[in-house]
Amino acid sequence: MQVGYYPGCSLESSAKEFDLSVRAIFKELDVSLKEIPDWNCCGASPAHYLNEELALALPYRNLVNAEEASLEQVVSPCPACYSHLRHVHELVGKDPGLAKRLQALAGKGYEGKVRSKHFLDFIKEDIGLDQLKSSLKTSLKGLKVASYYGCLTRLPGVDIDDRENPVLMDEIVSAIGGDPLNWSHKTECCGASLSITRTEIALRLTRSILEAAQEKGADCIAVVCPLCQSNLDTRQGDINKVYGTNYHLPTLYISQLIGLTQKLGWEQLGLNRLIINPKSLLLNKGILEK
Repeated sequence: MQVGYYPGCSLESSAKEFDLSVRAIFKELDVSLKEIPDWNCCGASPAHYLNEELALALPYRNLVNAEEASLEQVVSPCPACYSHLRHVHELVGKDPGLAKRLQALAGKGYEGKVRSKHFLDFIKEDIGLDQLKSSLKTSLKGLKVASYYGCLTRLPGVDIDDRENPVLMDEIVSAIGGDPLNWSHKTECCGASLSITRTEIALRLTRSILEAAQEKGADCIAVVCPLCQSNLDTRQGDINKVYGTNYHLPTLYISQLIGLTQKLGWEQLGLNRLIINPKSLLLNKGILEK
């Protein structure tokens, strides 16, 4: 199976481990990824503050390039990238005037032939949990996982899973032998957009998520968002200093957990890039061999 792929800026830089692990597990699942040719930034959060139509033109251009490359379906691991592609696709379908203005900015027209999917949705609907299970060489052996969705299900254009109580990640965790926890903060915001400008707010919000996961007995947190992963992984030291806590809770991408059950390599999955090292946890659980 071949599918279009839009990694976006984070997966090319600060979240390289997400990109590495997605590519690695898809190879095991016989899924060939074809990147959108000459893709550009989706605009993420900052662009709409500067110019609304520019913010729409950025993902519009990616859709045009995907369509020109005959990519009927494009998978985006990053929630923001996925949201922007979906949102613009819907807007231009409803507003011919906007479509003409974006065509003028991009220099080319978009005919609306590209279907965008998030990584989780693609795993569940296109690959299927049975095929996922058939690729496994071990399991998570009851690892207690707090699946953290953050703002994914409430972003513009997103129509996957339940908005308030999403379960896609939990179903994947169960399929690979983990124990998905029913916990209170799976869709609470981590304050990622305030991480630099209002760090104290981001620390408070992130602390509440860590606290809720720890109270439920989580061994680790699973994520699909680069900003969420960064906050939950890199901020634990700062939180411990400010609040006198002692958090040391590994935060992994769900793709890394899948890759572990496929017995893929440590660096191949980018696990060496994490701040909170999960190796001792995984060894103790028997997921990694000594």
